[in-house]
Amino acid sequence: MDQQIVLAATSLTAIAIVAFATLRGWQGWLALKEHELERGVNHLRERHSGPETGSALGAARIEISDLKERIRKLEAIASGVDL
Repeated sequence: MDQQIVLAATSLTAIAIVAFATLRGWQGWLALKEHELERGVNHLRERHSGPETGSALGAARIEISDLKERIRKLEAIASGVDL
């Protein structure tokens, strides 16, 4: 009976250590990805901002809205709706 309690306590401790290490790794990975996203956005702002070039983010949004409009038109053509 004594050995079972020691084994159970050891197993529980090992599971807790593995869970804690996994959680720390996950948080670190999320922080890394957040840092990469911030760095990418800041890099784009530095590279493409200015009075003569305009905002790269604004241009990207316009391009995305144009693509969405094209998709809507293609879907309408495919379904037989007259624009």
